[in-house]
Amino acid sequence: MREYRAIEGGKQTLARLAAHVARTASAGEEVVIVRDLAFPRSLVFAAWTDVEHLRRWWGPKGFTVEQAKLDLRAGGTFHYKLAAPSGEPMWGKFVFREIRAPEKLVWVNSFSDPQGGTSRHPGHLEWPLEMLVDVTFLENDGGTTVTLRSRPVNATEKERKVFRDGHDSMRGGWGGSFEQLEEHLAGS
Repeated sequence: MREYRAIEGGKQTLARLAAHVARTASAGEEVVIVRDLAFPRSLVFAAWTDVEHLRRWWGPKGFTVEQAKLDLRAGGTFHYKLAAPSGEPMWGKFVFREIRAPEKLVWVNSFSDPQGGTSRHPGHLEWPLEMLVDVTFLENDGGTTVTLRSRPVNATEKERKVFRDGHDSMRGGWGGSFEQLEEHLAGS
């Protein structure tokens, strides 16, 4: 086992299997996004949990973080203001439920007002008020496989349908965010 590094190889194989299952599983109400990043897990996790990193990549592609405050603990928040390419402001927040460095983050995600109160999507009033987001970070041959799962919480049937219908849009939006994350990590 030592000579052939079987334990490490087994862990890597299981990490790849988990990522493959997440990529191919029927997500149903959940949107599932898997991204392989060519950066060490410690750096990728820091990019999601350090406000200075988040200021440089967080949000949809083309948006910039204008304000950000992070209280990284269970029950703590990440409250931020984004500026759209048009200059239009958009506020959002996380309320953290679980932080397990460097493996996992779980939070309730919502749009917000400037004071940190929960608010509706500024362009889609039938969007769920809150989404549960679960992000895992798996070491994978010196890189990191990030698996993000998001689903509505405390939502009406209409809100859940709007969320399901928006899966492709969310994949596109998260895809742009991951592109910005990779660009930021490459420059770190």
